[in-house]
Amino acid sequence: MTLYQPESGYCFNSDSIYLYDFINSFKPRGRLLDVGAGCGIVGLLVARDNEKVDLHAVEKQEMFVKYATKNAQENNIAYTIYHTDFLEFQDSKGFDYIISNPPFYHDGAARSEDPMLYTARYSVNLPLKEFFAKVFKLLSHQGHFIFCYDAKQFALLCAELSIARLRVVDVQFVHSKSDKSASLVMLHVRKNSKSLLNILPPFIAFEGDKFSKASESVYEKARTNSIKCQI
Repeated sequence: MTLYQPESGYCFNSDSIYLYDFINSFKPRGRLLDVGAGCGIVGLLVARDNEKVDLHAVEKQEMFVKYATKNAQENNIAYTIYHTDFLEFQDSKGFDYIISNPPFYHDGAARSEDPMLYTARYSVNLPLKEFFAKVFKLLSHQGHFIFCYDAKQFALLCAELSIARLRVVDVQFVHSKSDKSASLVMLHVRKNSKSLLNILPPFIAFEGDKFSKASESVYEKARTNSIKCQI
């Protein structure tokens, strides 16, 4: 998949690639909303691999709306993108799946002076309480919510999801190496579920200085070609 990205500022990283593969494991279908789409990578990859997905996206930065639209056209994927803040987004039909690689740098983290980076990375731009409440409102009766976040905030995620009446049903922690603490957590959450929590085996990104076999497999599935340019 060819993906155009801005020459400078925020660009997708391995988090998006790993999240795409995690989402695929649940074989999504039906109406799917990608929140904070950026250049569109996660939603477009998922729609490419799952033909029964009806892909929609929300992105509040105008530049990224242009790149995501271009990427959908380039890869011949049907795409409806809304240029708005997710917390202000309205929909009357409901979504079967909501996916997101949201901003999760915490309040204490040093802040970038770049407006694009600041919006894309820092959780103050999409607070958990409001984020999850909106997800609950937009999900269909037994809808799925799949996203990734800073692993160190896992306890807070579970607490806020519970307040929003959303149940965590599958979790996978991502570690850079087998002897390192988890840096990322990927969560599969459902509305109106009574399932117990299923903790998947950890995902190890590197073996020594090279990608692990698991990482290599995910990147082979994604088959992305990034082009940095102005459009």
